[in-house]
Amino acid sequence: MHWDIFCRVIDNHGDLGVCWRLACQLATQGDRVRLWVDDGAALQWMAPAGQPGVEVIDWRDPDAIGSAVAAAAPDVLIEAFGCDPAPELIAHFARRSGAGGRKGAWINLEYLSAEPYVERLHGLPSPVFRGPGEGLTKHFFYPGFTERTGGLLREAGLVEARAGFDRTAWLAAQGIAWHGGPVWPLFCYEPPALRALLTTLKDASSPAQLLVAAGRPAAAVRAALQAPGLRRASDALPITWLPALTQPEFDCLLWSGDLNFVRGEDSLVRALWAGAPLVWQIYPQDDDAHHVKLEAFLDWLAAPPSLRRFHRIWNGFEDGALPVPDAATLAEWRDAVQAARARLLAQDDLATLLRRFVAQKS
Repeated sequence: MHWDIFCRVIDNHGDLGVCWRLACQLATQGDRVRLWVDDGAALQWMAPAGQPGVEVIDWRDPDAIGSAVAAAAPDVLIEAFGCDPAPELIAHFARRSGAGGRKGAWINLEYLSAEPYVERLHGLPSPVFRGPGEGLTKHFFYPGFTERTGGLLREAGLVEARAGFDRTAWLAAQGIAWHGGPVWPLFCYEPPALRALLTTLKDASSPAQLLVAAGRPAAAVRAALQAPGLRRASDALPITWLPALTQPEFDCLLWSGDLNFVRGEDSLVRALWAGAPLVWQIYPQDDDAHHVKLEAFLDWLAAPPSLRRFHRIWNGFEDGALPVPDAATLAEWRDAVQAARARLLAQDDLATLLRRFVAQKS
């Protein structure tokens, strides 16, 4: 089967990360995938080795579009996160679907949420009445956390790889000096309580080792360290500044964590598969819709009250001192995450459900 996946990079690399994982999973199952992206620069560090079966194409290149129009149209067109693919390619897909024989499937891959509307809207048709795709029907495909949604990305062998992971060896291979204490990977935007977290580390008798991801997380931490009370202590804090990591190495980072701070969509899913306690910084929205989205996720997670409060303060929804999780609290958080992971592992993964859906609609 031939898939065309369209991705527009907005910011933070999350959209591209999801699309790349999906493309790789489809390709490893024997399909041909073209990933059309308007800015694939992040793949240079995210996936420098590429993936057999996946062709990355700059959809701003008119020659690439012309070549695609001259070739056979794909069996499946995936419009990731409402990104509006090039009209010439939609028209080409429409001609294929209108030429008789097996129809192509046009999928609008949506953002991840635990809100109730996801189950209601997943799989619904959206007829196209105008434009180059006139006469076709898109279908909404919603990733999600329940059996009535499109599931989550999960590669074959992921659970086994996680179970066989050697934290000591991986940290040593990264040149990270680890002395056996707790490890807290930090992948965030600019959380309101970041300064409070660093102050907690500074004042702890046996502080956790903070592994700070490159990019916005590192910039946010460096800015927070300029605050009074932290500037002089910054050199003594147990902070490791990480380089940009490939997707497999980022998974290993989360497998190393005793408490994983993650952000956005892709890293949240990877933290769930890691099975360690997690804190999620949700992508902020101007209308505060992210408040509802976060609470829906915490409800699905069956998060204990202490984890809910930590999330609300971390995300700036609630005022107050950032609570310091002790061993018993972290164990409670870990139990919640691992129970949620077990529920997810009992369900089919996103790629499997997507294939099944496409087979029904083609």
